[in-house]
Amino acid sequence: MAGNGSQASAGQAGRKWSYTSGTSDIPLLGLTIGDMFDQTAEQYPDRPALIARQQHVRWTYRQLQEQVNACAKGLIRLGFKKGERIGIWSPNRAEWCVTQFATSKLGLILVNINPAYRLHELEYALNQSGCTALVIAARFKSSNYTEMVATLAPELKDCEPGALRSAKLPSLTTVIRLGEDKVSEYVPRSNDATASSSAQERGVEVPGMLTWNELMNMGQLISDSALNERQREQEFDDPINIQYTSGTTGFPKGATLSHHNILNNGFFVAELQNITHEDKLCIPVPLYHCFGMVMGNLGCVTHGAAMVYPSEGFEPLAVLQAVAEEKCTSLYGVPTMFIAELEHPEFSTFDLSSLRTGVMAGSPCPVEVMKKVNTMMNMREVEICYGMTETSPVSTQTRIDAPLDKRVSTVGVIHPHQEIKIVDPATGQVVPIGAPGELCTRGYSVMLGYWNNPEATASAIDQAGWMHTGDLATMDSEGYINIVGRIKDMIIRGGENVYPREIEEFLYTHPKVSDVQVIGLPDPKYGEEIAAWVKVKPGEQLTEEELKEYCKGKIAHYKVPRYIKFVDEFPMTVTGKIQKFLMRKQSIEDFGLQDAASIKTA
Repeated sequence: MAGNGSQASAGQAGRKWSYTSGTSDIPLLGLTIGDMFDQTAEQYPDRPALIARQQHVRWTYRQLQEQVNACAKGLIRLGFKKGERIGIWSPNRAEWCVTQFATSKLGLILVNINPAYRLHELEYALNQSGCTALVIAARFKSSNYTEMVATLAPELKDCEPGALRSAKLPSLTTVIRLGEDKVSEYVPRSNDATASSSAQERGVEVPGMLTWNELMNMGQLISDSALNERQREQEFDDPINIQYTSGTTGFPKGATLSHHNILNNGFFVAELQNITHEDKLCIPVPLYHCFGMVMGNLGCVTHGAAMVYPSEGFEPLAVLQAVAEEKCTSLYGVPTMFIAELEHPEFSTFDLSSLRTGVMAGSPCPVEVMKKVNTMMNMREVEICYGMTETSPVSTQTRIDAPLDKRVSTVGVIHPHQEIKIVDPATGQVVPIGAPGELCTRGYSVMLGYWNNPEATASAIDQAGWMHTGDLATMDSEGYINIVGRIKDMIIRGGENVYPREIEEFLYTHPKVSDVQVIGLPDPKYGEEIAAWVKVKPGEQLTEEELKEYCKGKIAHYKVPRYIKFVDEFPMTVTGKIQKFLMRKQSIEDFGLQDAASIKTA
């Protein structure tokens, strides 16, 4: 199983051009998500399916299926039809998982709302997708979702549940709030600064909202045959999920994904880790993102494995506790999560010997961090995945049987049933092996399009079906891919193309550096100069001069950062993607580069 994708590499050894296709002995799944879920529940009814530790939920597949069917019947009773959009705005909770599989049975398109969204972003996502219903948590961290939704739709204070007519949210008719409406369910952990005021903040009563329990109970009059009939109406090419990409400019775009897109991608991500029904996968990454709901939830359900949610939002201690106490065999995370776990002061007290595999993805994976995860966390079969929301998400993955240097220093080889080519962004022509260019991917995983945005879709997916990722990459003669940056992130200093990733990887080798990000800043002489934001390891001290001296003679002089900024955190999205555009903006102010930034170029 683990070698299937590698067959493409072996078969195309000696290639001259940066193109590869993924062969496999394992066919694609021609199923809807609902049908796949039921097959697994029938095959493994008494195996653990979902463990949501913060809610004390421990369900077998049979019990999870009961919850999913009750939710689906409630949605039928509320009158929702195939193709309608149902938003979910919640951190990682058991109800998120239930809603995911219930909507998939009915052909309702689940719209993932980023838990970090504020009012303006929420309003945009709900209206752009035309959501008729919204499932919300009562609150998360500093966000009081109940209050925020009531602010956008004050009509909820006077309407009947399911009969909302909102001026600002014209498509929305129904809001469902998670929980039993008991304050204790929503009190944050004691180390949350908002804990003392949580009861008062959550005490907003909104008669126009349904509670989760009401939804789960209202479908009791709906028969199993009625649910089965709805389920039979679904086709695997139907849209089933909309995920808003965190665009750095303009409004987010709603990547629209089918059953076929995400079910198969989740299946192969897990398959290449050799996941079986004996495994327990720890999922600290957000469910609203492909990493959580596709690679996590669908990866588990396609193999009968257990989904383990350590906490509502990422907490390194909760992850370490979950792995040790639940004996998790696989762990997911973005690089910053693994760094936080490795550097936790109690790290050495946890028994992580149950871990075997897992995935690091979501942003560039530092080689040194991968090596530590491999050894210190016992994840000797840890893999790197690369992809994007628009490709469901994974296009490449490292393999268990690959040489160590390939497993820690590349993003692997092509996924089964997909194609990759690397092209010159200026000409569109495929580049020779080893030359950098834009990575394009084609196959079952490419999204249906951006929701109600044909112009953006046409600019991303060309006439031949290739998704243009905007990522700069290289391919070696064996088909292994390296991501060297974003087209927009590439630094051009005095005519030299400089790839931030290369400098970041070098700076990671400094013994005092915990994490680093490199950006280009405007310069009147060279066009751009190099800046590094550096996080120093706990208890260490590092100076600008020391770091620059470390670079001398080891990397080309023009790659040595001119500007160095020591920081505790990087600006990032909730999924751990570094927001380099915010770093640039801040650095221009910090280093007084406003004049250089105002110079116009062709």
